[in-house]
Amino acid sequence: MQLDCFDHAILVALQRDATVSNAALAEVVHLSASQISRRRAALEAAQVILGYTARLNAGLLGFGLRAITRVNLRSHGHGGDRDFARFVAGRPEICAAFSVSGDADYVLDIRVRDLDAYAAFIHDWLLPQTQVGQVRSELVLKTLKDRGGLPLE
Repeated sequence: MQLDCFDHAILVALQRDATVSNAALAEVVHLSASQISRRRAALEAAQVILGYTARLNAGLLGFGLRAITRVNLRSHGHGGDRDFARFVAGRPEICAAFSVSGDADYVLDIRVRDLDAYAAFIHDWLLPQTQVGQVRSELVLKTLKDRGGLPLE
Protein backbone atom coordinates (compact mmCIF):
# COMPACT_ATOMS: atom_id res chain seq x y z
CA MET A 1 0.00 0.00 0.00
CA GLN A 2 1.34 3.42 -0.95
CA LEU A 3 0.98 5.95 1.85
CA ASP A 4 0.63 9.62 1.04
CA CYS A 5 1.02 12.66 3.29
CA PHE A 6 -2.63 12.41 4.41
CA ASP A 7 -2.25 8.76 5.44
CA HIS A 8 0.94 9.65 7.27
CA ALA A 9 -0.79 12.49 9.12
CA ILE A 10 -3.65 10.14 10.08
CA LEU A 11 -1.17 7.60 11.48
CA VAL A 12 0.73 10.24 13.45
CA ALA A 13 -2.50 11.55 14.98
CA LEU A 14 -3.84 8.07 15.80
CA GLN A 15 -0.57 7.06 17.39
CA ARG A 16 -0.85 10.10 19.68
CA ASP A 17 -4.50 9.41 20.55
CA ALA A 18 -6.33 6.43 19.07
CA THR A 19 -9.62 7.69 20.52
CA VAL A 20 -9.70 10.73 18.23
CA SER A 21 -12.86 10.90 16.16
CA ASN A 22 -12.92 11.04 12.37
CA ALA A 23 -14.30 14.57 12.63
CA ALA A 24 -11.39 15.69 14.80
CA LEU A 25 -8.92 13.90 12.50
CA ALA A 26 -10.48 15.70 9.54
CA GLU A 27 -9.62 19.06 11.10
CA VAL A 28 -6.01 18.04 11.75
CA VAL A 29 -5.44 16.36 8.38
CA HIS A 30 -7.50 18.83 6.33
CA LEU A 31 -9.77 16.26 4.71
CA SER A 32 -13.48 15.59 5.16
CA ALA A 33 -14.63 13.19 7.87
CA SER A 34 -15.88 10.78 5.20
CA GLN A 35 -12.47 10.79 3.50
CA ILE A 36 -10.84 10.14 6.87
CA SER A 37 -13.23 7.26 7.47
CA ARG A 38 -12.43 5.66 4.11
CA ARG A 39 -8.68 6.11 4.54
CA ARG A 40 -8.77 4.79 8.09
CA ALA A 41 -10.72 1.72 6.94
CA ALA A 42 -8.21 1.17 4.11
CA LEU A 43 -5.28 1.42 6.54
CA GLU A 44 -6.99 -1.12 8.80
CA ALA A 45 -7.79 -3.46 5.88
CA ALA A 46 -4.18 -3.29 4.68
CA GLN A 47 -3.06 -4.07 8.25
CA VAL A 48 -1.05 -0.87 8.50
CA ILE A 49 -3.23 -0.26 11.58
CA LEU A 50 -3.30 -3.51 13.53
CA GLY A 51 -5.69 -2.42 16.27
CA TYR A 52 -6.34 0.08 19.03
CA THR A 53 -5.34 -0.21 22.68
CA ALA A 54 -5.29 1.85 25.83
CA ARG A 55 -1.95 2.45 27.56
CA LEU A 56 -2.43 1.55 31.21
CA ASN A 57 -0.45 2.55 34.28
CA ALA A 58 0.99 -0.80 35.42
CA GLY A 59 2.06 0.52 38.82
CA LEU A 60 -1.35 1.94 39.68
CA LEU A 61 -2.95 -1.35 38.65
CA GLY A 62 -0.71 -3.38 40.96
CA PHE A 63 1.86 -4.66 38.47
CA GLY A 64 4.91 -3.32 40.27
CA LEU A 65 7.56 -5.53 38.70
CA ARG A 66 8.74 -5.65 35.11
CA ALA A 67 11.39 -8.13 34.06
CA ILE A 68 13.24 -8.51 30.82
CA THR A 69 13.90 -12.23 30.61
CA ARG A 70 16.22 -13.91 28.14
CA VAL A 71 15.55 -17.54 27.33
CA ASN A 72 17.70 -20.13 25.57
CA LEU A 73 16.14 -23.35 24.37
CA ARG A 74 17.87 -26.72 24.90
CA SER A 75 17.80 -27.50 21.20
CA HIS A 76 16.54 -25.88 18.05
CA GLY A 77 13.93 -27.44 15.90
CA HIS A 78 10.52 -26.64 14.57
CA GLY A 79 8.73 -28.59 17.32
CA GLY A 80 10.52 -26.98 20.26
CA ASP A 81 10.15 -23.49 18.86
CA ARG A 82 6.47 -24.08 18.12
CA ASP A 83 5.84 -25.48 21.63
CA PHE A 84 7.60 -22.51 23.22
CA ALA A 85 5.59 -20.08 21.08
CA ARG A 86 2.37 -21.76 22.26
CA PHE A 87 3.52 -21.50 25.87
CA VAL A 88 4.31 -17.79 25.42
CA ALA A 89 0.94 -17.10 23.76
CA GLY A 90 -0.88 -18.69 26.70
CA ARG A 91 0.80 -16.80 29.54
CA PRO A 92 -0.77 -13.45 30.45
CA GLU A 93 2.34 -12.35 32.38
CA ILE A 94 4.29 -12.21 29.12
CA CYS A 95 3.38 -8.84 27.59
CA ALA A 96 5.80 -9.06 24.66
CA ALA A 97 8.07 -11.76 23.30
CA PHE A 98 10.72 -11.65 20.63
CA SER A 99 12.83 -14.22 18.82
CA VAL A 100 16.22 -12.50 18.69
CA SER A 101 19.75 -12.82 17.39
CA GLY A 102 22.64 -12.76 19.83
CA ASP A 103 23.23 -14.78 22.96
CA ALA A 104 19.55 -15.48 23.69
CA ASP A 105 16.94 -17.25 21.60
CA TYR A 106 14.02 -15.25 22.99
CA VAL A 107 13.52 -12.08 25.01
CA LEU A 108 10.36 -11.80 27.11
CA ASP A 109 8.85 -8.66 28.64
CA ILE A 110 7.12 -9.90 31.79
CA ARG A 111 4.81 -7.90 34.09
CA VAL A 112 3.78 -9.22 37.51
CA ARG A 113 2.70 -7.83 40.85
CA ASP A 114 5.94 -8.37 42.79
CA LEU A 115 9.13 -10.42 43.16
CA ASP A 116 7.26 -13.36 44.70
CA ALA A 117 4.93 -13.49 41.69
CA TYR A 118 7.93 -13.34 39.36
CA ALA A 119 9.68 -16.16 41.20
CA ALA A 120 6.50 -18.23 41.00
CA PHE A 121 6.22 -17.58 37.26
CA ILE A 122 9.84 -18.61 36.67
CA HIS A 123 9.77 -21.71 38.88
CA ASP A 124 6.20 -22.90 38.29
CA TRP A 125 5.74 -22.05 34.62
CA LEU A 126 8.87 -21.14 32.67
CA LEU A 127 11.54 -23.53 33.96
CA PRO A 128 9.29 -26.61 33.80
CA GLN A 129 9.00 -26.16 30.02
CA THR A 130 11.06 -29.07 28.69
CA GLN A 131 12.51 -27.03 25.82
CA VAL A 132 13.84 -24.26 28.13
CA GLY A 133 17.57 -24.61 28.77
CA GLN A 134 18.60 -21.33 30.37
CA VAL A 135 16.84 -18.27 31.78
CA ARG A 136 18.48 -14.94 32.60
CA SER A 137 16.57 -12.00 33.98
CA GLU A 138 16.99 -8.29 34.39
CA LEU A 139 14.55 -6.50 36.68
CA VAL A 140 13.57 -3.06 35.47
CA LEU A 141 14.49 -0.52 38.15
CA LYS A 142 13.38 2.60 36.31
CA THR A 143 11.73 3.19 32.96
CA LEU A 144 13.45 5.93 30.97
CA LYS A 145 11.26 5.69 27.88
CA ASP A 146 8.32 3.47 27.01
CA ARG A 147 6.09 5.31 24.59
CA GLY A 148 5.41 2.48 22.17
CA GLY A 149 4.53 3.35 18.61
CA LEU A 150 6.78 4.13 15.69
CA PRO A 151 8.98 7.19 15.03
CA LEU A 152 6.70 8.67 12.35
CA GLU A 153 7.28 12.29 13.27
